[in-house]
Amino acid sequence: MWLRRLRGFGYAPAAPAADVRTRLVPPYARPSVQLWTALGIGEAGREKWQRAMAWAGPLLVALVAGVLRFTHLGSPKAVIFDETYYAKDAWATIRQGYEASWPKDVDKSILANPDAVPLPTDPGYVVHPPVGKWVIGLGEWMFGFDPFGWRFMTALLGTLSVLMLCRIGRRLLRSTFLGCLAGALLAVDGLHLVMSRTALLDLVLMFFVLAAFGALVVDRDRARARLAAALPVDEEGRARPDAGVAETLRLGWRPYRLLAGVCLGLAFGTKWNGLVVLAFFGVLTVLWDAAARRTAGAGAPYAAMLRRDALPGFLSTVPVAIAVYLTSWLGWILSPDDGRGGYFRDWAAKSDQNSSLSFLPEWLRSLWHYETEVYKFHVGLTSGHTYQSNPWSWLVLGRPVSYFYESPSPGTDGCPATEAGKCAREVLALGTPLLWWTGCFALLYVLWRWLFRRDWRAGAIACALAAGLLPWFNYQERTIFYFYAVVFVPYLCLAVAMMIGALLGPAGSSERRRALGAIGAGVLVLLIIWNFIYFWPIYTGQTLPMDSWRGRMWLDTWI
Repeated sequence: MWLRRLRGFGYAPAAPAADVRTRLVPPYARPSVQLWTALGIGEAGREKWQRAMAWAGPLLVALVAGVLRFTHLGSPKAVIFDETYYAKDAWATIRQGYEASWPKDVDKSILANPDAVPLPTDPGYVVHPPVGKWVIGLGEWMFGFDPFGWRFMTALLGTLSVLMLCRIGRRLLRSTFLGCLAGALLAVDGLHLVMSRTALLDLVLMFFVLAAFGALVVDRDRARARLAAALPVDEEGRARPDAGVAETLRLGWRPYRLLAGVCLGLAFGTKWNGLVVLAFFGVLTVLWDAAARRTAGAGAPYAAMLRRDALPGFLSTVPVAIAVYLTSWLGWILSPDDGRGGYFRDWAAKSDQNSSLSFLPEWLRSLWHYETEVYKFHVGLTSGHTYQSNPWSWLVLGRPVSYFYESPSPGTDGCPATEAGKCAREVLALGTPLLWWTGCFALLYVLWRWLFRRDWRAGAIACALAAGLLPWFNYQERTIFYFYAVVFVPYLCLAVAMMIGALLGPAGSSERRRALGAIGAGVLVLLIIWNFIYFWPIYTGQTLPMDSWRGRMWLDTWI
């Protein structure tokens, strides 16, 4: 009240501290007045345009990504790399609920006439859970047992992941432009493109992990909005911190955190990497709750989080994920246990009748035995492979993986008749080099923002990237491959978008600073797009003269 009286005498006090509601739920960035004026949009239409662009921008970026991923999706008409496992496993899973043991050298018969290839009756021993194969099999069920059919769903999920990243980046960075930029960078990443056009499990895993991350970001905003709405306001109408509210308020029903649990269960049911991501994301979401309560005025935010948020956070993610994982095995569980069903489905009935765990259902004991055998396989997989690599080399593209390679003779398969020697036709799982090498600097920037500026956005990006990368350092003796890195590519793109946002300059920067930042950012983005276009032929299996192919082998380890 005394400030109001002073204003009556012409006193202008310093600007008040930011409203706690603004700190809990920051507003989205708005385009400058100059931009609206240049576009000829009046004040009345600005809000409508902003709401429209929040979806129109991401949809446009996703449309471009979809065109890139679906163009000539059935080419090369071949079973490339590990499609020889997952395409056939998916076909068996979608038709009988579990994988089959296929005869050797059946791939050529499938490509020639898939209808003439009978489904094997013997069960197959596989080392990955079934969700990814159900997903791939859905495309085969709709479009047939051919390259387009078994690649359709990964291309669709790859396109949708670009759309999701645009929206996630917009919410995370509070900028429609930066969100669309992150999605556009993902759209032109070579590794993401190749994995979207190949029937492997890792793109499916990436999709579900990204969906879980997005759900948790939405949940964070909604939980903080509830806290902000419950805080008392002062005479000026500004919310102020309140320890009582911050430490005792229950945040209620949180459907997006439950959705994250479902997505993490689907990720776990695609590959076991999802279990590690579940641990990282579980810690991340409860730390977000503690930070929200601290901002709202809690004197002991971590104690309040443990009392109010930790148990609900655990119950909405871990048990849900495990339940989804078990449900994904339903086709195997419902198969006969007399030797005619899934692999090891009859193990408990044959070999575990006198076990101390005989009170458990036979299917559960058989599944546990199956999982222990699979774990032994994974940790003991040390046989050498031409394209194996160490996770230390992934960020700098040390050893990409060649999925497909042919050497067409002159005058065949697009090789010019004037060529003196054979041409090269390859599908190389390689990230867009300038994007990934820029991402190395962006990662350092993100770590700096998190450690020294306590920027939660940088911490979220670093956490998600670490969940996809760090666990592999425990298995450096195991046979592992660079294409596993597709799981953390979206967060590398978010890091680059965040760094470009800093390059553009903070709010209130001078016009000269903004202009220089825009020029630098624009040049960088255009170079990344050019780099993607340059490598496009070896991402999509186009025939190149040998000299042109060699010109794209920038490092000896790419050959």
